[in-house]
Amino acid sequence: MQDDMSVDKLRVLKLGGVMKKSSSSLGDRVALITGGARGIGFGIADSLLANGYHVMVTGLTHSEVAAAPLRENLSIHQLDVTDDASVKALMQRCERLDVLINCAGVIIRGGAEYDIEQFKKVIDVNLTGTMRMCMAAKPKLTHSANGVIINTASMLSIFGGPLTPAYSASKGGVVQLTKSLAVAWAEDGIRVNAIAPGWIETELTKGAREDPVRTKAIIDRTPMKRWGMPNDIGGVVAHLCSDAARFITGAVIPIDGGYSAV
Repeated sequence: MQDDMSVDKLRVLKLGGVMKKSSSSLGDRVALITGGARGIGFGIADSLLANGYHVMVTGLTHSEVAAAPLRENLSIHQLDVTDDASVKALMQRCERLDVLINCAGVIIRGGAEYDIEQFKKVIDVNLTGTMRMCMAAKPKLTHSANGVIINTASMLSIFGGPLTPAYSASKGGVVQLTKSLAVAWAEDGIRVNAIAPGWIETELTKGAREDPVRTKAIIDRTPMKRWGMPNDIGGVVAHLCSDAARFITGAVIPIDGGYSAV
């Protein structure tokens, strides 16, 4: 934890991160993105920064935190969403919170998720970790003028993944959790929605993109005939967080170029 604190302090001081802002910035909206130090999460961070948010992103490891790109009004923190103490410590650093975006997730490929211990690990990160973050953030989101939660589902929320049963089950659970919290927390002024990304150009899809047979199958099925980019996700999330989406809650938005419509 000591390493995390030193890296976090350096980045917050260097960037003027959200935890150290002066009182003149208190009218600005603050977003926390778990798993946002890279990939889709960082694409979302870029979009929110462009829309005037102060953004906190998290990575699981010290190396993820250290490698995250630097941006003005961005702070980077280490967080394990399966650990109550880690979640509590991060929330205690938040003076305010308006938006929670749950992007932290794990997938174990090659059929390894059929091992029960691996199955439990994936569920703990993807589903229980999402719930843990939602519960921890709820008090601060309730005090926001427009509290928003965006959870990350998947195309595999819609159809099964034969080699990834835990990932598929966890993302299906995220969909139902999103709908349940949307109903339960509407009276607290918190909107809860989910996104279901398709095939997006990230480090995690590098193997598929470098496989010509796999890539052809993906592009052939995708009506828009291209891979998605992290900023394609970020634009939708920025809209869902905005006042323009103030009557949207309990929704699951596919962002997949039409892949799941085929």
